[in-house]
Amino acid sequence: MATEGGGKEMNEIKTQFTTREGLYKLLPHSEYSRPNRVPFNSQGSNPVRVSFVNLNDQSGNGDRLCFNVGRELYFYIYKGVRKAADLSKPIDKRIYKGTQPTCHDFNHLTATAESVSLLVGFSAGQVQLIDPIKKETSKLFNEEGLLSAPNQATSPGGTVV
Repeated sequence: MATEGGGKEMNEIKTQFTTREGLYKLLPHSEYSRPNRVPFNSQGSNPVRVSFVNLNDQSGNGDRLCFNVGRELYFYIYKGVRKAADLSKPIDKRIYKGTQPTCHDFNHLTATAESVSLLVGFSAGQVQLIDPIKKETSKLFNEEGLLSAPNQATSPGGTVV
């Protein structure tokens, strides 16, 4: 192979390089396609919570994953640690206005391939029961004693939930 004065190979593939504009890095698909990157905030942090449920469906892909990033809540098919979820195609995505999700959990006892109950808690004290498979909002609890406006979410179809 051809070399330049310093003995470096010209055909070397770089995974990162620096220019005057900044640092460029080669990212894996799972990190590159992650939804709406949230900038680091040194004053406080937005905790990310993750919930799993197994639906025992016939296709063999019964595991589902739910996580929140800031005011957004995502629901995906989970295929295990060896194969990354396709983060560009969520089953359900909700963007909340007013407050943000702080915790969530599935009802494992009633979960089926057609329906799953997900309970979501918010920073202003509300608790919401949703079905991310049917893309339905069932109930909003503790709505009356709030200091902020009622919580609303925008579903993938653009409707306010």
